[in-house]
Amino acid sequence: MMTKLLRHPGGNCGPSSPARAATPLSAGSPIPPLPPRPSSRPKLPPGKPNLADLARPFSPPIHSWSPPPFAPLARAESTSSISSVTSLSAASTPTLGRELNLSVSACSRGPSPLTMGHQDTLPVAAAFTETISAYFKGADPTRCLVKITGEMVLSFPAGITRHFSTHPSPPVLTFTISQYNRLEQVLPNPQLLCCDTTPPTGDSKEFWVNMSNLLSHLKKVAEQKPQATYYNVDMLKYQVFAQGIQSTPLNLAVSWRGDANSTDLRIDYKYNLEAMPTPTPLTNIQFVAAVDGGVNKLQAMLPPATWNPETQKIAWKIPELSQRSENGGVGALLARFQLAEGPSRPSQLAVQFTSEGSTLSGCDFQLVGPGYRLSLVKKRFSAGKYLADN
Repeated sequence: MMTKLLRHPGGNCGPSSPARAATPLSAGSPIPPLPPRPSSRPKLPPGKPNLADLARPFSPPIHSWSPPPFAPLARAESTSSISSVTSLSAASTPTLGRELNLSVSACSRGPSPLTMGHQDTLPVAAAFTETISAYFKGADPTRCLVKITGEMVLSFPAGITRHFSTHPSPPVLTFTISQYNRLEQVLPNPQLLCCDTTPPTGDSKEFWVNMSNLLSHLKKVAEQKPQATYYNVDMLKYQVFAQGIQSTPLNLAVSWRGDANSTDLRIDYKYNLEAMPTPTPLTNIQFVAAVDGGVNKLQAMLPPATWNPETQKIAWKIPELSQRSENGGVGALLARFQLAEGPSRPSQLAVQFTSEGSTLSGCDFQLVGPGYRLSLVKKRFSAGKYLADN
């Protein structure tokens, strides 16, 4: 079991009793005391990020340290190595919430982008994955609820354990996270990650790794997973500051109209490049809505859609949306249904999409100091519970 970090006079992080629940870092409260940074690292001047709270408080309890099913950081994959878990209530006006768990996993699927060479530096890869959950009510932008959560994972090649066995005192792995002022809540891995108690200045914050705990863990994983080619280590969980509908990469408005004989469904959508610090296309977009009332005929579907008579659901699929799409990514989906047992009750629209190569926070990863080289940074975001009502 990984151990909790305690403050030591010498400035290093050391192990003690088993870990207990960590307290998330927030803009409104000081960072919990952690060991002082290595003397070679200059301290950041004091400052306070300009953050605001979401309508619903964020409370990420730690339940366990068991590994989730993370995917590896493989060069052959275009997606990130991490998957997010976001939950919404089943109420008609959902509340957005999430529980965060920090863990470590070893993977051996696919080729590793991390290779050990003869260089003096050791390769490290990083991945940011974010999930946006949103709820749209009619065409009223003020009623849009948004929550964005994310995680940052580091990946190490399996060969690093052999290197550490012959170099038992490696340099401290230190890095900065840029655009840190866009984060509302930050939950570092308390067993592995240290940071200064001084609030960050500017848009970056520096962290460094408890190398003793990291080496112990990687050695244990290597013994348990001798065939693994690399190891993913979950370092940070966080929540991104959101400003309602302005923070949604895909704006939605749903309208249901009809009577006892027929019902009309209209879905207006808009690609919102302003929600992304670096705009990237949305891909694999899918719109799904259930239609009751005994549909016996589809009079029109624009553009063409798929109707499933067993589930009584209609689905549209759009391969990609971006600012270069027709009308700048603005469009509408239309359908008319004839009913045998009308009228139809408006249902909730569910939307899914992904985007590769960017995040909604704009956070980035930079190594600080010698001893390591950055071999890869992956960025990705996707829709969690992305819903719209009439």
